[in-house]
Amino acid sequence: MSEREDIHPDVEEWVRLETRRQFLSKGMNALGWAALSSLGMGEAWAAPAAPPRAAGKPGARNQAVRAVGGALPKLHFAPKAKHVIYLHMVGGPPQMDMFDYKPEMGKFYDKDLPESVRMGQRLTTMTSGQARFPIAPSIYKFAQHGKSGMWVSELLPHTAKMVDDLCFVRSMHTDAINHEPAITYMQTGNQITGRPCIGSWLSYGLGSLNSDLPTFAVLVATPSNTEQIQAISARLWSSGYLPGEHAGVSLRSTGDPILYINNPPGVPKAVRRKTLDGLRALNQMNYQTVGDDETHTRIQQYELAFRMQSSVPDLANVKNEPESTYQLYGEEARKPGTFAYTALMARRMVERGVRFVQIYLNNWDTHSNVAGRLPSQCKDIDQACYGLVQDLKARGLLDDTLVIWGGEFGRTIYSQGGLSKENYGRDHHPRCFTMWMAGGGSRAGTVYGETDEFSYNIVRDPVSVPDFHATVLRLLGIDNERFTFKYQGLDQKLTGVEPAHAIKGLIA
Repeated sequence: MSEREDIHPDVEEWVRLETRRQFLSKGMNALGWAALSSLGMGEAWAAPAAPPRAAGKPGARNQAVRAVGGALPKLHFAPKAKHVIYLHMVGGPPQMDMFDYKPEMGKFYDKDLPESVRMGQRLTTMTSGQARFPIAPSIYKFAQHGKSGMWVSELLPHTAKMVDDLCFVRSMHTDAINHEPAITYMQTGNQITGRPCIGSWLSYGLGSLNSDLPTFAVLVATPSNTEQIQAISARLWSSGYLPGEHAGVSLRSTGDPILYINNPPGVPKAVRRKTLDGLRALNQMNYQTVGDDETHTRIQQYELAFRMQSSVPDLANVKNEPESTYQLYGEEARKPGTFAYTALMARRMVERGVRFVQIYLNNWDTHSNVAGRLPSQCKDIDQACYGLVQDLKARGLLDDTLVIWGGEFGRTIYSQGGLSKENYGRDHHPRCFTMWMAGGGSRAGTVYGETDEFSYNIVRDPVSVPDFHATVLRLLGIDNERFTFKYQGLDQKLTGVEPAHAIKGLIA
């Protein structure tokens, strides 16, 4: 029989079984939860919500926007960026067809890749059984652009116009050769699932800039060609072992941005507020009795959803955008679900104080039919990326917004499957691939790193995934070695246990 009539015996037994270590570890979070309460637990506890930056006025800034609830009391360096827009191309774009120009490959058409180049590199099961590895030169024309002289494929005419705004990294490499571990590694710093992604790390460390919108938002765009779609799982925007409120909030690209965010018919706002106050009181009682940190996460989720009832409709209302917006991003930006639409939404989010915006675009896994698929993939992104960067620049937002574009690995110079003068396929390639950054203190007009004539091995300035993550953190004012979270007895880091360094050549 329970010693207290108001506590169920099962709950009392649960509390009794708490070990001293569990109790102390939970106690360490008490100050953190006190800080989180400043994010707003209903009208009685909420800090005044920061109004959005003035929309439609280039350079207009809202001085009231400020960070709330970040775990870092002081940044390690003066930050160059406050926001990140990460454009992840799921599947691995073929670098030699887009950015890494290799004119000598024309002489090697249908010749076997030399073993001196491959050097026994492990292959996927999709090409390991091939009798030959015939070289497939890109069928697309390249030209140099801008003061940087960056080579860009004819598939990307709008991107070519802004190369001097971009920082190209042609020497990225990864340890993963298959999609799921490679995407997970790029997003979380570890190939094993269950770790916090980079957006969650930044939400945890830097806090919110607008308590009425998610600190970390996720959009999944629909490609115009859907020939080979990879799985995109919510694990990619999980908070892992960080507190649950730092997980990404997924906004739908079509229809209502968030399902069930609005009150049911006949339920006025006052009733919803009273209901949430009651739920909060029950959850607080449960936390005081059991001490489960996830109870506070649930409170945060309810309260953020309530605040988003008024902020999300304004965010998603693109009808007030001037005609010049669609001339910049392209007509596809009018269509919910397209990459251009999500790019426009990313600008609107950053404008309103969202800290980290993650966009995924699928169908880059070109094992075959490069000629049939790559043009549509490039068309999906080309004007939209140009519009996003130029729009941020015109509004005075690019200086403190870091835009990242890239996939999880590259593609092979040799063909997978059939090869002809008109078409070919390309397998996964982890040894080298290209990414680019814009704004946020990245070094514009720079081409960093170099690959061999086969776009197969790096010959100068390699950049690993942990080094890239360290560079992103540095641009946000964070030392990757000092930004940790205690979990399972270890000081966990986004960049892992091995040394990682910010690349100075990528920072302005």
